[in-house]
Amino acid sequence: MRWIACLALCLFCVACGAQPAPLMLGGARHETTVEGRDYVLYRKDNRVEVIRLGWADPGEHQRIRATMIDIVPWLTGCNVVPSTVQGDSGEMRARVTCPKGRR
Repeated sequence: MRWIACLALCLFCVACGAQPAPLMLGGARHETTVEGRDYVLYRKDNRVEVIRLGWADPGEHQRIRATMIDIVPWLTGCNVVPSTVQGDSGEMRARVTCPKGRR
């Protein structure tokens, strides 16, 4: 019986899709696909959160993380502050600096 409850909980979580961290609620949502992999980006003020959707094989994580950093300026027009990048190839957060007019 317990494994049925665990399975139901897992299915519920999978059905939710990409959800932002509480700090990012109300932020602008952007979606993109790069090299066949789907990403969701949330931007709120001078912060971004990038979420990778789907499975990644062990050897892909470095390249995926670099892609996550690369899509921030493409989708937002703002640059990532490298020293603020936190997270891994599944979910990454950072501060951004935006040119005037993009704030």
